[in-house]
Amino acid sequence: MPSYSMGQAAQMLRVSPETVRRWAETGRLAAVRAADGARAVDGVVLAAFAKERAAGPHPVPAGAAVTSVRNSFAGIVTAVRLDDVAAQVEIQSGPHRVVSVVTRESVEELGITVGAAVTARVKSTDVHIDLP
Repeated sequence: MPSYSMGQAAQMLRVSPETVRRWAETGRLAAVRAADGARAVDGVVLAAFAKERAAGPHPVPAGAAVTSVRNSFAGIVTAVRLDDVAAQVEIQSGPHRVVSVVTRESVEELGITVGAAVTARVKSTDVHIDLP
């Protein structure tokens, strides 16, 4: 199982490392001490936390630019469902949930499992952009 440093977890959750440290200190996010004394978060625990955190409301901060989302989503795998030929991979990228259907062979060759850090890249001829 993959595990992540406080800094890596912060990057995936799109918060500061200090925020992740506070969450660990208060018990909101389970972390363990490695042999060298550094704290780490288990990938499966981080995936569940990211999914739970994304379920809440996400208002746009005052003064934030309104823009079209780029086609690359760095995140953490929160679910993998395998069929005989296909696989469904669910990724939490900050507040965004990305679901992809790929071949089972690709998932197995890449070693994609819950808790793995991945980047989803989207290419489409139909892209819809909405403003409130």
